[in-house]
Amino acid sequence: MKAAYINKTGDSKEIIVGDLPTPSMNRDEVLVKVEAVSVNHVDTFVRAGSYKTKKTFPFVIGRDAVGTVVEVGSAVTNFSKGVSVWTNSMGYDGRQGVTSEYAVIPADRLYHLPAGVDPIQAVASVHSSATAAILINDIFEAQPEKTILIEGAAGHVGKKLVQIAHTMNLRVITTSNERDFGTLDALGSDYQLDYKKSLHKQLEKHAIDGVDYAVDTSGRVELEDNLDALNQGGIVGVITAPKDNKFTLSVRQFYTQAKRIEGFVISHATTEQLLNAAKLLNQRMADGFLLEDPVLTKKIDDAAWAHRQLEKNVVKERVVLTM
Repeated sequence: MKAAYINKTGDSKEIIVGDLPTPSMNRDEVLVKVEAVSVNHVDTFVRAGSYKTKKTFPFVIGRDAVGTVVEVGSAVTNFSKGVSVWTNSMGYDGRQGVTSEYAVIPADRLYHLPAGVDPIQAVASVHSSATAAILINDIFEAQPEKTILIEGAAGHVGKKLVQIAHTMNLRVITTSNERDFGTLDALGSDYQLDYKKSLHKQLEKHAIDGVDYAVDTSGRVELEDNLDALNQGGIVGVITAPKDNKFTLSVRQFYTQAKRIEGFVISHATTEQLLNAAKLLNQRMADGFLLEDPVLTKKIDDAAWAHRQLEKNVVKERVVLTM
């Protein structure tokens, strides 16, 4: 089968597009004919070796895929030949990636693709959408009618956070460029704030005393600003780091008001968290939501090119490779 793989970690030049044997399948696994894969920044970290994770060489790159079931293991009961499926947790932690014509995927990491959903838009969405769903449901354990602050809300993860928070009946406050206010309002933002202006002055203007949950998707917001905006017992979710990789905070105010900081990356999500997120994603995608990402579609032969583009931060679209 044709695959994009590496024989050692390193820069994008290590990516080879060539033939590998079609993988064999265990009783609890499913053989999938891959239609398309999305390329994420974390894929470049795994390839480069900066994200330390178990891998076996030759190592097929990529974690998110959409395709069709070809064969199911003897212990698998929830999938059958010919159905459309997706996954978003391959290519790390000892599992081979999915940038290949065929991939063997554990049944507990595979999900049905809802009928009528565009597979390209779906695979472009599932990484950021699942990140948003798990952050809100499992890390924040968000409750209806509470208030969430989403900074950098016009980005891929930000838009997913807005939609999922709105679905859960949270009061949604977003920061972004003013030109994105209309888009965010349509997605479910209740208050749109200008990221270039003082957060606290804008909150005061809208008579918002504080927020219960805050997350910065941009890496540009001072942690202390978000902690100051929290109500007692509030949580700041950290899903990216500032360029200098440092934060400061006022310790006394932090602990006396029982505030919390929770770090999260989807690579550490449990199979139960991923499954619950997948159920939510499938419900929303079936209704036409979470599918708004602009997509740049290329071929598997462009895998190294795609990694270079992400490392240079020169593409705003979600990059999807087809087989």
